[in-house]
Amino acid sequence: MTRPSRSAVTDLVVLAVLSLLAIAGYETSFGDLDFLLAAAAGLVIGTLAALVGTLLRLGVLTTVLLGLAAYFVLGTPFTMPDAALFLVLPSVTSLAGLAIGAVYGWADILTIGTPVEAPYYVAVVPYFAAWVVSLVGSMLVLRWLPRRRTVLRSAVILIGPVLLFVSGILLGTDEAFFAGLRGVAFAVIALVWLAWRRGADVETDGAGARKLRSQKVRGSAIVVAGAVVIGAVAGLAVAPVTPDRFVLREKIVPPFDPLEFPSPLAGFRNYTKDLAEEPLFTVTGLEPGDSIRLASMNSYTGRLWNVAGPGDSDDDGGYAITGPTLPQPQLATLGSARSIQVDVQSYADVWLPTVGYGSDLLLDDADSAARTGDLRYNAAAGTAVLTSGVDEGASYRLDARVQAEPSDGELADVPVALIELPPVENVPDVVTAKGEEYAGDAVTPIEQLRNIERGLKTNGFLSHGLASDAVASRAGHGADRLIELFTRSSMVGDEEQYAAAMALMARQLGYPARVVMGFAPEIGEDEDSVDVLGEDVTAWVEVPFEGVGWVSFRPTPDEVDVPQEQTPKPKSEPQPQVRQPPRAEAVEDELLSTVEIDDTDDEDKDREFRIPGWVWVATASLGIPLAIIFLPMLFVTLAKARRRRKRRARPNEVAAAAAWDELVDRYAELGFEPPARSSRLQTARALERQAADQGVATATEDGSLHLTGLAASVDRDVFDGEPVASETVVTRWNEADAAAAAVAAAVGRTRRFIARYRMGRRR
Repeated sequence: MTRPSRSAVTDLVVLAVLSLLAIAGYETSFGDLDFLLAAAAGLVIGTLAALVGTLLRLGVLTTVLLGLAAYFVLGTPFTMPDAALFLVLPSVTSLAGLAIGAVYGWADILTIGTPVEAPYYVAVVPYFAAWVVSLVGSMLVLRWLPRRRTVLRSAVILIGPVLLFVSGILLGTDEAFFAGLRGVAFAVIALVWLAWRRGADVETDGAGARKLRSQKVRGSAIVVAGAVVIGAVAGLAVAPVTPDRFVLREKIVPPFDPLEFPSPLAGFRNYTKDLAEEPLFTVTGLEPGDSIRLASMNSYTGRLWNVAGPGDSDDDGGYAITGPTLPQPQLATLGSARSIQVDVQSYADVWLPTVGYGSDLLLDDADSAARTGDLRYNAAAGTAVLTSGVDEGASYRLDARVQAEPSDGELADVPVALIELPPVENVPDVVTAKGEEYAGDAVTPIEQLRNIERGLKTNGFLSHGLASDAVASRAGHGADRLIELFTRSSMVGDEEQYAAAMALMARQLGYPARVVMGFAPEIGEDEDSVDVLGEDVTAWVEVPFEGVGWVSFRPTPDEVDVPQEQTPKPKSEPQPQVRQPPRAEAVEDELLSTVEIDDTDDEDKDREFRIPGWVWVATASLGIPLAIIFLPMLFVTLAKARRRRKRRARPNEVAAAAAWDELVDRYAELGFEPPARSSRLQTARALERQAADQGVATATEDGSLHLTGLAASVDRDVFDGEPVASETVVTRWNEADAAAAAVAAAVGRTRRFIARYRMGRRR
């Protein structure tokens, strides 16, 4: 067991400090420094794996497998403590997260709204990055750098920390985290370390060493001062302004596309007809007058309103993955706060009911840990999506603030915000004409929009197309339905048609407008919670005003008494009576009878052989770590068996010498150090000397066989010029196996266990 030198320990410390400085750049993505715990754990685990592999003289592949086992077995409490068993042990969920996060976490982190708090495995990204850099860098420091310590070789060690530094920039946001301070500190430490390592292998006397040390101190001071001055001046001169900072998240389009799901407004009548009296969900914490937001639609195709795809509009910030902390809207005047609890009953869709603009949203149902990566939020629209679907039993908490509603007088001189929305298509001419008619001679945007709202409310009638309604009202809000709305003798429809029509009228006047669908339950003054029914569904229109936010308009009329059209009833003409033939009675077939099949035995058999779920979970939780630990041992054992077979299969003249090679490899695997270039007798004496220093017996139980004797026998077989008999080969292999068994029994269990992970390669 070889201990690392003082220089190697210093190199490991420098590598760890540089890696921490580099990975601190992830702060802009995570919003705080909690992720540093995972990063520090990755650094420690990777470094210890490389150190243990070097101390035990394990091969490179075996050391990497050891590091991989430590990565999975020890990573859970630092990255996913909520998924751990007994706070520290890995579970199936955490093991899957450690694997998935290392592969897909890099892509997920670019599409997550900052601060990054989801999916549950997101902390694996800094943990894995630090683990890889520390494992590879430490192996280079301990195995490769001591062979020839030069500045160029030392500079290779810096590649890992530099890549970490760059990844912190690319995965971050356009706001840097102490970029100048971290950059100067990183450069100073790296340059001083390289300068101090330069000439470390020069051998001098005492005076020369002191002179060389003083030169290094002066040179290091000059390097530090130069780096600080040049870094500060160059940073101020050439540092890019914030909008020009290149980060990958600005170039990546979120993968969620709302167009993959049906338009929420298309299912409006499903709530008013089929789910009218059905409790959809219970909300606690609402105040009188609050409306629940479901979806915001800003794209019209002539058939329906829908949510625009990612990047199609300025108000669509994209439905990015988010954690409990929600991003805030850029255009909004937020008023009073709400803290609500939503418990889902019969509601089933991907759109999460919300209130106002959320600040914190926490899923707290049984599957919340596995579903956090499915949560998307659009800050500009104030709406959320759970891609895995919301169904019965779901529960979540939301902290939000509602948009302040200014008066019309306050909006008199406020222009409409210039927001680019997707163009509306196939708008009926009658809708455009009615919009201009209702707007009238008003000049300001708020007056024109209020006139349109008032015109629809006063001239129309409300009908959901139910059997109890006086006049039928067809569902839909396509071009044909809107034409029918304005061309019939009376305007008849519900929130679906009126909100769709007003939004199109506003868009035709040049104002950005969107249709919002949600629920408006009646909330009493003293009510703490309310059951939201299907009949509470509603829709309204929102238009953005500069510096204010999205102002709501509700054009749906309250009047339900639609004037009846007077149409004469046709006179009934009497028809002659016709005698009907007698009805034939059905004849039962007495040959047919029902047979009941008793399947209780099959059910009992299925129940008898059904394995409980906890058995599978416990088996996977224990089996996977054990497989990670013992599978490398199995691979090494198989490789050794293959090596032995190949040596035994050689010709007799070579097979006898191969027995000696097998014995030397067994010694190397047990922790001894055979000379690299020496004769068999020299190797035997060196191994016997090492064994004596360690107090290990190298002879067989009867004391009849020593390594030097076996080495001399093999030399005679190889060099006496006579053919080697098969019996002699068998004897040499038996003697080599006996000698190997003797030393293996003497070294103890620990070294025998470690030897199972080693594989000698004597040539």
